[in-house]
Amino acid sequence: MSGKTKPPGKSVTIEEAKKAGGKKYREKVRRVIEEYEKLPDEKKHQIHLYYGYGKGKTTAAIGLSTRMLGAGKRVAIVEFDKGFDQSKEHYFERRVFFKLKELGYPVEIYSTGCERMNEDGTFRFKNADEDLLEAKRALGIVKELIKNGKQDLLVLDEFVAAVNYHLISEKDFFDIIDLYNKKRRFELVITGHKLFEGLEEKVDLITEMRKVKHYFDKGIQARKGIEY
Repeated sequence: MSGKTKPPGKSVTIEEAKKAGGKKYREKVRRVIEEYEKLPDEKKHQIHLYYGYGKGKTTAAIGLSTRMLGAGKRVAIVEFDKGFDQSKEHYFERRVFFKLKELGYPVEIYSTGCERMNEDGTFRFKNADEDLLEAKRALGIVKELIKNGKQDLLVLDEFVAAVNYHLISEKDFFDIIDLYNKKRRFELVITGHKLFEGLEEKVDLITEMRKVKHYFDKGIQARKGIEY
């Protein structure tokens, strides 16, 4: 063996690479682009669902929100069941969005829900009357944003989970989707844990966050800046 590394292929310039091969594929892509541009605006907007028991649902929604802001678009985020007692913050991404708003970025964030963390660090699962009232308040905010909001992206964080955990009904959920579908003025993202009947047919994109392995299982606790 000479010890020399074999080059991956013939060297060409960028301009030569653009012209080489893939003619049928380029034509197909060009047709797709042309057809998309002909669509009315409301048919261009889509519903995204990020769901599952794996890590990354809210993270994906936050990432998309950041991308939209970077593109000069307006973002609104409604958080279901993610309230806090004003002294302990569990979701530090909110601080970033508050700061971005101060800097002039067009982002609004609406946090609803009651404090779920007990003083001993455990989590409260049982729903109280106040939790249900907060979920109802969240629905009111969402309806107003769908009707009159100026956002280009609306994120409904834990919207599906609110159904899963009986904070809102399936009818409440589908009423919101139907209201959005009357005139799709913006992109819609929803997150949660578990699909329920009729949900899959109502959305345009589904990404499942499936746990394959998680360090929680070996006793690693939620960490500041990573899980919250």
